[in-house]
Amino acid sequence: MGARIAQQTATQITAQIARGGTVALVVAAGRGERFGGAKPKQYADLAGQPLLRHSLAALARHPAIDRVRAVINPDDQTFYETASARLDLLPAVAGGDSRQASVRLGLESLEELRQEQVLIHDGARPFVAHDLIDRILAALGEAPGAIAALPLADTVKRETTGSIGGCVAGTVARDGLWRAQTPQGFRFAEILAAHRAAHRATPGELGLTDDAAVAEQAGLTVRLVDGDPANLKVTTPADLERAARWLAGAKEFRGEEIRGGFGFDVHRFCPGDRVRLCGVDVPHDFALAGHSDADVGLHALVDAILGALAAGDIGEHFPPSDPEWRGADSAVFAAHARDLVAERGGRIVNVDVTLICERPKIGPHRAAMTARLAAVLGIEPDRVSVKATTTERLGFTGRGEGIAAQATATLALPRLHDIPHDIPHDIPHDIPGDIPGDV
Repeated sequence: MGARIAQQTATQITAQIARGGTVALVVAAGRGERFGGAKPKQYADLAGQPLLRHSLAALARHPAIDRVRAVINPDDQTFYETASARLDLLPAVAGGDSRQASVRLGLESLEELRQEQVLIHDGARPFVAHDLIDRILAALGEAPGAIAALPLADTVKRETTGSIGGCVAGTVARDGLWRAQTPQGFRFAEILAAHRAAHRATPGELGLTDDAAVAEQAGLTVRLVDGDPANLKVTTPADLERAARWLAGAKEFRGEEIRGGFGFDVHRFCPGDRVRLCGVDVPHDFALAGHSDADVGLHALVDAILGALAAGDIGEHFPPSDPEWRGADSAVFAAHARDLVAERGGRIVNVDVTLICERPKIGPHRAAMTARLAAVLGIEPDRVSVKATTTERLGFTGRGEGIAAQATATLALPRLHDIPHDIPHDIPHDIPGDIPGDV
């Protein structure tokens, strides 16, 4: 059954989303035979990141989604680790021989979390917008299922079969026909029961191509929620090229917003014979004390980038209480911040680091520091500034007790989520492969 949801106010949507916890399940176990290539399509490169990472990151950032888990093919574990690095996700689980089986296995792995709602999303849809997620979650306040969908705009033809295949056999009335997208949202217990019932009825799976079909078979009402034409699914190499053009075109179409962030950090001296500053080891009479390598310059810079993203601070991403980061190279932290910018489709315009100390002298090492920061951040050296100053022997740095650093970062971010429900001119309105069943 299908019923289109009425328009709702922001207050109504917020109230309905707040009713229960939500987990997202990303289906990424498919082999993508139509895509070809050396690796499955969900791990193909899109704007410098694996395609799947865009989908995972968008869901993980949504404030109403508590947990995110991917269902993958175990043979893709190495690809997946790269795609999911430093994202706050539940461990991935292995999928089955079909999409339907993969979703069922994923749902069963989440049962112990006792979440009220689940969003099921294809890993090959990288542009899922937060307002689309909001609409689906709001609809779950009225029905046990809700899916994103777009009404058919083009005339639909049925093809002849047999020896005269390739000709028009008839015209299909498009009234009431919709193209299903993901995410598809459900009340967790009911969609899990529906998948288990479908599996018991036909253990070899029924070949249902989306989860709404499983819900329909179980007699569940599924709401139709206005989809998003920009929420395209990558099925072929041409789709991937189209997605890359769309991502670049979105920046031009809606422009970029410029954001600035500021970071500050301090580390005291401790026994040692060198300090690491902006990724460069500098000989000195002391070392800097810290849980990681105590690179005060990089720590300030990471906080500046995170600040420009409104993504918290370095301590949230790399807690000093976590033994994993004991003695860690702070370049790892900077690379993480760089990747967060890339996930947002943004770029680092420039960074500026000021080291505050009496000693050691920074000048002889400034060029090496600039080169190191540029390499870690993936930007040109002329976008990196490293300089030093003293406090005229005032304060703790003036007394030679430690080193302070401050940094600024300027980012350019596209307004991707502000794009209305229209589409750039080079994206066809009926995108091939828009049914969810391939991943």
